[in-house]
Amino acid sequence: MLRTTFLIALLIACASAFAPTSPVAFTAKHTALNAVKLPNVAPILAGAIPATVIPSLALATEGTNEWLGVDDLRLLAVLFLGHWAILSLYLNWSKGFDEEEDFFGEIDYTGRK
Repeated sequence: MLRTTFLIALLIACASAFAPTSPVAFTAKHTALNAVKLPNVAPILAGAIPATVIPSLALATEGTNEWLGVDDLRLLAVLFLGHWAILSLYLNWSKGFDEEEDFFGEIDYTGRK
């Protein structure tokens, strides 16, 4: 019974969210923000602060106080060198392929030329 009552109240609440609002009798014409003259620096700071903070989040320490959660620099070097080695192997393997040729052969580009 309690669950049914809760679901009905939930349905009414969801339906009321889409109901048109009635016109408001009182609207404020002057607010406290009208008294404050913000300098033109505020929009610049609003764009500059996230641009400086977001890259620092990529260096998340995961509780170890080290980059990428690695507390030994030798392990970090192996991680980077391993990725670079695999990348170099891939680039050497793929440099002989023609970019115009379809690798998988599933798409027909003959009508486009």
